[in-house]
Amino acid sequence: MTLLNVLLQGGGGAAAGGGGLLGGSTGMIVMMVALFAIMYFFMIRPQQKKQKQLQEARNAIKVGDKVVTAGGIHGRVKEVGDTYFIIEIAENTKIKIEKSSVYTSPEDTQAK
Repeated sequence: MTLLNVLLQGGGGAAAGGGGLLGGSTGMIVMMVALFAIMYFFMIRPQQKKQKQLQEARNAIKVGDKVVTAGGIHGRVKEVGDTYFIIEIAENTKIKIEKSSVYTSPEDTQAK
């Protein structure tokens, strides 16, 4: 048995008593906290950063920018409202789209 096994599992001697250093419910709590920390730093935090960048990109869209809707419609922004864009998708054809479903056009991004 290694020293680590003796500490964690209690070595089986009379002096070990309560199941070792991390035995019982304390070990379970430590493992749950560690699991949550790993999930936060590898899953939740990167997703929050990605959402923040997407929101900043949407706020930076101005009249004349090329955009793509979530449905795949390409067009050019003609008007910017608080929660919507008016997009011209063809000559004299305009549609009103919610800001949350609009992305900058890859063509426009490459041109900058």
